[in-house]
Amino acid sequence: MAFKGWSSDAVEFFEGLEMDNSRDYWHAHKAIYDEKVRRPMEELLDELAKEFGEGKIFRPNRDVRFSLDKSPYKTNIAGTLAKGGYVSFSADGLGVGSGMYMPMPDQLERLRRAIADDKTGVALEKLVAKVRSSGIDVSAHDELKTAPKGYPKDHPRIELLRMKGLITWKQWPVAAWLRTAKAKGRIVEVLHAAKPINAWLDKHVGPTTMSMERR
Repeated sequence: MAFKGWSSDAVEFFEGLEMDNSRDYWHAHKAIYDEKVRRPMEELLDELAKEFGEGKIFRPNRDVRFSLDKSPYKTNIAGTLAKGGYVSFSADGLGVGSGMYMPMPDQLERLRRAIADDKTGVALEKLVAKVRSSGIDVSAHDELKTAPKGYPKDHPRIELLRMKGLITWKQWPVAAWLRTAKAKGRIVEVLHAAKPINAWLDKHVGPTTMSMERR
């Protein structure tokens, strides 16, 4: 079946899960999750696969081994695309992004060197400005409060140097268009906007011999 968005039932499922994050709630509403939450994500990832690579949906169970919060289930559904892309749906709405979420130490070192370089850094700065001008955020999951060691605090690209990664990201609240195929179009727009920054990352940072999480 073709992707037609997420219905109000999907939003209500996550609203209920936020109020009652228990195995009893999950099993009582699993049919709704399978049909109204997971199936649309599967359909979406299948349609995106030709351009953005094979999709993979994250497990709904939380890893609570090292967390004080023992809630057993995630309050969103999320998937990744092999060629770069992350999609998340929850009661808060839809989020989509791409980039280097948590680069390994060797990657972070190369990222900072490339940002600091007057040629490659200026090129990235222009790409970031263009993406932001279209209403899409470029940020990181975390950032330093000051300049990283070895870099001046007054560096012209200090904002980028302080970032512990580089992510292109767009978040939308729940709206009527989420219940239609238009949601796919908006996701594709963000993934297209992210491509030049991802190409810059591939060229100047590249992969690591260590495992990493790329979104």
